[in-house]
Amino acid sequence: MNLLSDIRDYPWTSLLTGLLPARVAGLLPARFQSKSAQIVPAASIAGNALTVVIAIMSFLACLTAGAVYMVNQSANAWVNDIASEITVELDPINTADIEKKMTLVSLFLAKQEGITRVKPLTADDSAKLLEPWLGNTSALAALPIPRLIAVEIDRSSPPDIPLITTALSQNFEGVTLDDHRRWQAEIRALTRSAALGGIAVLSLVAAATIAIIISATRSAMASNREIIEVLHFVGANERFISREFERHFLGLGVRAATIGALSAALAFLLLPLTMHMLGGGVVTAADTQRLVGSGELDLWGYFLCVLVVVVVASLCMITSRLGVIRVLKSYA
Repeated sequence: MNLLSDIRDYPWTSLLTGLLPARVAGLLPARFQSKSAQIVPAASIAGNALTVVIAIMSFLACLTAGAVYMVNQSANAWVNDIASEITVELDPINTADIEKKMTLVSLFLAKQEGITRVKPLTADDSAKLLEPWLGNTSALAALPIPRLIAVEIDRSSPPDIPLITTALSQNFEGVTLDDHRRWQAEIRALTRSAALGGIAVLSLVAAATIAIIISATRSAMASNREIIEVLHFVGANERFISREFERHFLGLGVRAATIGALSAALAFLLLPLTMHMLGGGVVTAADTQRLVGSGELDLWGYFLCVLVVVVVASLCMITSRLGVIRVLKSYA
């Protein structure tokens, strides 16, 4: 009941003045103006330094959230592609007519239930798969490169993979089937590791932000101790005094977090260009693109940056409120 009463009686209209600079807030209608004088100076040196620190923390939080989101999206795309295909590999050694064998295996696979498409890869296609690692060289033609058959499966009604594997080994020599389960497990492990790492970084950023706000709140109360003591002893309750600090630190948190989020968004916009300029060659560029995709955030990725602003501003507001109430209790 106390929580609902606090929410109902909270001066939400005057809280808007804490989100805007003093000059801009002065242009708002009268009902949005605060009727009380501001206890905490809006443009103190500590406030400016705190704005920079929170902006940096928000920037790091947005970068972490965006990076984890991109890795997760890329990993999901990998898993979806891998889960919808299987690969059949033909050993070219000790095979007199590899092309004939490719045709027979392809016809055999096409007759199996749950298989929607069979695409034999030519020798040139198989060689191109090795170019990112070996380069474009004529020596590839002399290597016994295994021939591959890409098989698309119906995910709504998948085939019996073990049965097809057994049938291939019984009817054709030197033919193996790879359903990519090992790669799916490794991709999921990579995604979980990235997510856990991102959560750890975000937790550290949140802890650092809380510690900074607590220190700034105590500093602000110490510098305004006489005013607060007078207000406290003449009857001003804890909610009135804490709301003054809430309004100050909420506005500071929103402005600082917005600066950090916009900087992170700009960094993500420039990331594809940076990846292209610092790619480090064909291999590095290919591996980087496989890890983070194109390097561009979509709409939901930028929504995470907005969410970081909300969380950081809320942390600033709630932490300052709890810090003020704790200090005021020591005055009693």
